[in-house]
Amino acid sequence: MARREEWEQAYGASPRRDADFETMSGLPVEAVYGAEEDEFPGQFPYTRGPYASMYRSKLWTMRLFAGFGTAEDTNARFREILRSGGDGLSTAFDLPTLMGCDSDDPHSAGEVGKCGVAVDTLADMEDLYAGIDLGAVTTSMTINSPAVILLAMYVAVAEAQGVERARLGGTIQNDILKEYQAQKEFIFPPRPSMRIVTDMVRFCTAEMPRWHPISISGYHIREAGSTAAQELAFTLANGFAYVEAALASGLAVDDFAPRLSFFFNAHIDFFEEIGKYRAARRIWARWMRDRYHAGNARSLQLRFHTQTAGVSLTAQQPEVNIVRTAIEALAGVLGGTQSLHTNSMDEVLALPSEKAARIALRTQQVIAHETGVPHVADPLGGSHYVEWMTDELERQAEAVFARLDQMGDGSMLEGVYAGIETGWFQQEIAEAAYQLERKVGSGRRVVVGVNRFTEADDEPLPILSIGPEVEERQLKRLDTVRRSRSEEAVESALARVARDAGDPTVNLVPAMLEAVGAYASLGEVVGALEAVFGRWREDPVI
Repeated sequence: MARREEWEQAYGASPRRDADFETMSGLPVEAVYGAEEDEFPGQFPYTRGPYASMYRSKLWTMRLFAGFGTAEDTNARFREILRSGGDGLSTAFDLPTLMGCDSDDPHSAGEVGKCGVAVDTLADMEDLYAGIDLGAVTTSMTINSPAVILLAMYVAVAEAQGVERARLGGTIQNDILKEYQAQKEFIFPPRPSMRIVTDMVRFCTAEMPRWHPISISGYHIREAGSTAAQELAFTLANGFAYVEAALASGLAVDDFAPRLSFFFNAHIDFFEEIGKYRAARRIWARWMRDRYHAGNARSLQLRFHTQTAGVSLTAQQPEVNIVRTAIEALAGVLGGTQSLHTNSMDEVLALPSEKAARIALRTQQVIAHETGVPHVADPLGGSHYVEWMTDELERQAEAVFARLDQMGDGSMLEGVYAGIETGWFQQEIAEAAYQLERKVGSGRRVVVGVNRFTEADDEPLPILSIGPEVEERQLKRLDTVRRSRSEEAVESALARVARDAGDPTVNLVPAMLEAVGAYASLGEVVGALEAVFGRWREDPVI
């Protein structure tokens, strides 16, 4: 059967959105373009997209990253996002929560609720999703080292609503490897951290079939200063490492691989980004089939969320950030993303204001409903430049994989461990960031409003301010929970956490469910784990 005929059968069996698939002038457009022998969307190795019909069946999920202040504050923003047409919630946590600290920890002073929402106990998670049907929305949570604790809280809230865990749809980032490489929000050493991740994969495989237990994230690698090729290579290498860890735990590849998802940056170099996404799908499909012997097509289909580049935003002339975000979002859509977050113009200055967040959402809606771009799958496929870019980024990524494979004596998991423990990833990213900064500093790389086309009288934007009263409210909330809970139940649950952490044959998730159900705090659970696993100290890379 010819490839086009095979695609036509798959496309014919796919549902359609209620839309006129034609240009503004009324010219009908086909769902995809290419010669008979070409690869088509939904066909291995999925360079042109994971699904035959792509956006003709369903548009990407439009997410907005929200989280600030207390859980009640963020709950109000969530409701506004849903009212404005957003169809997925993406939760940002504050720095203490990301680091596994309670709001009353001395290290948390001055940071509570500043860069995201503060979550100390199950009571906060109950407030965060109050009045939101968790069976009807998908949720993404950007949390890594303490991810298992936040997942347990989310399950507990859903079940209290009457939503069985098997019905829950969404993603928890839970990508600990990139924390050591780029973002630095780690707590425990790499190997016990990977045990926690693997326990979550096993638990979700058995009990949460609609949940993505890891979002393998290149976003933060790119934000730290990597090149597009490094983002691509390091992210997929981490993905292969998670696959090997899950296989070593006894899982079959096709039991868990379909629920692995990815998270990429959409930076400002338009065609490079599109080539990166196309290369990512191709590489993942080939490696999963040829090295890890996956047989299920969904194990081979790389699906990803995209966020526009925070590091591309400028404090100078911040309204220009709307233009940058629109271009980056368009690259994500042309590259075939399944989910998209658009940054707000003021995020370089503070957490997004409500107006700026609405403009960011409207940017996606204009692309979706006014440009005609979603009518055709992979519309840039066949462009000499885009095809060259795809091939070149794949070549550079494969060179990185070969090096990591050698460092790990034939294991990508051990190669990634070695790259973290020796500082290799950190050195590579630091050098790339330095070279880019030199170009910007010298003016060879133009940044509008920063090193060219500057203005002396930028008018300040109104920004969202998180005052000290937020921390005061959160501390009172935490104190109230501690006073009302059963200390005996908390102590018993924490003892179980420590006991199970010491036995690598026991899955840690059930102990987490018991601990959060007793209203043990995030910091208390982390402390019980730290007593067994220890705390990671990184050797700095200069």
